[in-house]
Amino acid sequence: MKRVAFYVQKGGTGKTTLSGNVSHVLARSLRTVLVDCDPQGNASSWFITTAPRWELADVLQGKAKVQDALVLLGDRLSILPTFGLNGTLKQYAEGPLNDEPYIFEELSQQLAELGFEVAIFDLSPGMSRLERCVLLAVEEVVSPVEPEGFSIDGLTILTSELGKISKNFHRNVLHRRIVCNNINKSFSRHLQFLEALQAMDYELFTVPQDAKLAVAQVHNKSVFDYAPDARSRAEIERLAEALAGVA
Repeated sequence: MKRVAFYVQKGGTGKTTLSGNVSHVLARSLRTVLVDCDPQGNASSWFITTAPRWELADVLQGKAKVQDALVLLGDRLSILPTFGLNGTLKQYAEGPLNDEPYIFEELSQQLAELGFEVAIFDLSPGMSRLERCVLLAVEEVVSPVEPEGFSIDGLTILTSELGKISKNFHRNVLHRRIVCNNINKSFSRHLQFLEALQAMDYELFTVPQDAKLAVAQVHNKSVFDYAPDARSRAEIERLAEALAGVA
């Protein structure tokens, strides 16, 4: 099972928006699970309209089986949710997770045994024990950035942290793709930012400014279900195809 995290150590870059929409594209041909690893539970509140009984933290603590906590979103797409309200993922991460650094590897194995072919992990912008444990379990990290300078700082910090994981745990987590979100090529400062990204050693994807991405979330839908004519669709599809190994 392929395991991909959408992550950078900066908020507001579109991690959840990308992870949710990419998951929908991947599920066209692959059994896909979106794992909501953000204690705020934004991906879950986006796609789930009726509160489920169990959340990710319950699975990690052995209170529920993975298959009982999964919420079906489509024929080949499920989500393992986190409750933004009254959820316990943050408390679990600050306590028992300290003694279970490989718990997300175990979770990934269980998901693979259930027949999933791709797992997409949506992370918060922090760098706590929770994020580090998820990064230990994935094969690749994709970093969304916005066209402004602090995003490059976030990439630099992440590169350093992945280096520590590689050294301390002998893991080689790929970090070869970045997505520049909300780009408007009519703005000179956006073009300058793109030039800076192009000079870095990453495969670059550029998602244009598209209000329909946000509106689709209000309607609890992916942009593909909500707006067939959305400007952002083509580049999100290209990213999903790359992650699936098509491109």
